[in-house]
Amino acid sequence: MKIVLFGATGNIGKVILDEALARGHQVTAVVRDPTRVASTHASLSVVTGDVGHPESYAQVLRGADAAIASLNDHADPANVPKQAGLLLGALTEAGVPRFAWVGGAGSLEVSPGVRVIDDPHFPDAWKPSANAQIAALAVFRASDAKVDWTYISPAAELAPGERTGAYRLGDDRLLVDAEGHSRISIADFAIGVLDRIERGDAPKKRVTFAY
Repeated sequence: MKIVLFGATGNIGKVILDEALARGHQVTAVVRDPTRVASTHASLSVVTGDVGHPESYAQVLRGADAAIASLNDHADPANVPKQAGLLLGALTEAGVPRFAWVGGAGSLEVSPGVRVIDDPHFPDAWKPSANAQIAALAVFRASDAKVDWTYISPAAELAPGERTGAYRLGDDRLLVDAEGHSRISIADFAIGVLDRIERGDAPKKRVTFAY
């Protein structure tokens, strides 16, 4: 598949990039600073572009089978839902049929009507980014864009770790293990993201992965 990846230099994005290349996909990474892309591969192209300026990457979207975005903006989290809207528009314009967005866990429900972010122990420092991703999810759900998007929420704990190839797939509820923990390694999360792209399942839905 021809995949366009946004956010390839981030902690999650660079693992998604390596997973996509390892599976034999042809990947175009759209980044603001190409020197930050550590991976080198015959099937990787690196293009300078800014998500906020669709004209900078409109050409590379033409003919792509799918796009993946793993974005964050700690300086101005409000940019995140704006980026979601811009990408939905650009992908529709270019005729890209499939889109996976790496979202947040804050909007997952721990019980009916109660979200992860509603927990009184949820760190205040994480709330701006969590709320930005909640707003992005609302953008997706309200969109009539002609692209089969999937909003992917990680487990509550997403960190570097072993690539086991195992994960559980859920929807709007936080997945926890027998001990009540919600976790997944970034490597296994990346597997889940590429699985969704390859299988074409969960169109216009939110999903989550955890052990």
